[in-house]
Amino acid sequence: MKHFRVSFIVSFICLAVAGWWGYQHTGWGGALTALGIAVILAVMEVSLSFDNAVVNASVLKTWDAFWKKLFLGVGIIIAVFGMRLLFPLVIVAVAADISLAEVWTLALNDPKAYSMHLTNHHAEVAAFGGAFLLLVFLNFLLDKEKETHWLGNFEKKLGSLGKMSSVSVMVTIGALLACLGMVDEGQKLIVLIAGLWGVLIYVAVDGLSSLLEAEEEGGTNVGDMVKRGGIGGFLYLEVLDASFSFDGVIGAFAITNDVVIIMLGLAIGAMFVRSLTIFLVEKGTLDEFVYLEHGAHYAIGILAVIMLLSIKYHIPEIFTGLIGVAFIGASLWSSIRYKKQALAAA
Repeated sequence: MKHFRVSFIVSFICLAVAGWWGYQHTGWGGALTALGIAVILAVMEVSLSFDNAVVNASVLKTWDAFWKKLFLGVGIIIAVFGMRLLFPLVIVAVAADISLAEVWTLALNDPKAYSMHLTNHHAEVAAFGGAFLLLVFLNFLLDKEKETHWLGNFEKKLGSLGKMSSVSVMVTIGALLACLGMVDEGQKLIVLIAGLWGVLIYVAVDGLSSLLEAEEEGGTNVGDMVKRGGIGGFLYLEVLDASFSFDGVIGAFAITNDVVIIMLGLAIGAMFVRSLTIFLVEKGTLDEFVYLEHGAHYAIGILAVIMLLSIKYHIPEIFTGLIGVAFIGASLWSSIRYKKQALAAA
């Protein structure tokens, strides 16, 4: 339980603030409603981001203590206040061409108008996040050097496609172009640009990591520090976390328009996801359950498809969360079977 101690403390504080906020507006009835919604949002955030925790852990397990602490410390501030609060405000500010201060005032005093501005630009957000997450999934699936294959020869043959240069980018751009058929004529350009930004940022961060990890001609390996954690990996995980947070933030407005309750509920969820990441790293869970990382990446792939489809179609958040948990559960079950078979063979 020590890994989750801070998360429980933050949860009690956030729930106390949520109750006080609800009480200030509509008395005890409002307090109870605010508490209930905050809990629902926290559970939704954890279910949507569980696969994010597994992927984060798969990267963090090779990092040194400095970069782990930096990501888990500074990263949580960015995740909670940057992506769960500031990012939606920035979207509305850009879309409505008003200042952040005015958007914050709008969010507090007219939450319906605020949520309307945000949901009106869901297509662009979904295109960006969907493209980035699809690349995360494809680069895992089409990795020719991957030795462990959850789906056996089928997955191994797919991995061999990674020999083709930039095949993941090609598939992702093709998916983006296909999605344009679901968008109104006036939105097509802006949705395409948003999706291409997702591709560009993934390629830029991945390229930065590769550059830093490359060996100089003199033979000195400048990437030793990066392989244990570095700016490239840090940026990668932050953008990945941002892409996961899009779905939670947008989905939260289907439950409530109160931006304060949304921030508090999602903050609780984000804290538990971060604690879960620490738990997986320190307990070596990914080494013990060999297919868990596979399940997380397949869940990411499904989430990417769902985000791209949500450009036109409304897909219930509960379905998005449950299908991710289903993949994690299936991979966990497969890992346990694999472990039993290995022990029996030994």
